[in-house]
Amino acid sequence: MVLEFGERLIDTDIETVLAENKAAIAVTTSKHAKQVMERLGIIYEGEINIAHVGFCKIETQQECMAGSLSIPKLLDILSSRYKILFFINHRHIVIVDDDDFTHRLIRRIRRRRTHQGETKEKFLYNYISEFMNRDLEVLIEYERSIMKMEEDVLHGKTGHFQENIMPLRRKILMLRGYYDEIMDMGKELEENENLFFAKKQLRYFGTITDRADRLMGKTVHLLEYLQQVQDVYQSQIDAKQNQNMQFLTVISTIFFPLTLITSWYGMNFKNMPELQSGYPGVIALSILVLAVCIILFKIKKIF
Repeated sequence: MVLEFGERLIDTDIETVLAENKAAIAVTTSKHAKQVMERLGIIYEGEINIAHVGFCKIETQQECMAGSLSIPKLLDILSSRYKILFFINHRHIVIVDDDDFTHRLIRRIRRRRTHQGETKEKFLYNYISEFMNRDLEVLIEYERSIMKMEEDVLHGKTGHFQENIMPLRRKILMLRGYYDEIMDMGKELEENENLFFAKKQLRYFGTITDRADRLMGKTVHLLEYLQQVQDVYQSQIDAKQNQNMQFLTVISTIFFPLTLITSWYGMNFKNMPELQSGYPGVIALSILVLAVCIILFKIKKIF
């Protein structure tokens, strides 16, 4: 796919672009990337291998600007990502995508936006904004999940808490790193080291940086919220353990004097009081000890 820059993104071909000396966006696969870049005059000193893409970053070379995108799949953030390479010179942009992701983004840009790609800067802004379009909704859903977990913990429903919180924390941590990378990419584009972008158009990249910063701030807030819920959960667990220990302590306190009495009268030594018919006395003493323990516990408000 080759698109001309203009008020709207128009399909064309490389021959027309070269013949009419127009600026264009080319979307291709890694198999044909080198050929397309040569025809558009983009010189890249490096290997074009999408499999090696693991981060969102920008690399500035003398003849072009090369970037990579590793975009989480919002429906399954912990799975594989969309991997994309892009190359920019003073006239053209080449996007290398072995999936259909970029084509879907461009169709959405055509459908939703009036000003689609008058310039390289505007197109890049639309492109990056489009794949970040639903991120805030996802983060809000995570926030609701954390609120539900907090409510369950407060009501004593802690059965699957650890199973639920660990994947959620991993997802948010991955998104935080991803937004940090996008923010750095926006700053790098805004620096315009090769002067490929018009100075008055750099505000678009500042907007991308600001959006990524806000999303990263949201993830930081969610991680802090998760930690608070984790603390509440731990407090509940500690309270239950304290109740169990208190119950065991009460039982031990009650049975310790009874054990002492029974062991004492179990020795049967000579001249022992009540040796011949001491069972009624031992029973009465045990009941008295039990009653005293219960009264003391009531006074101390132990139960």
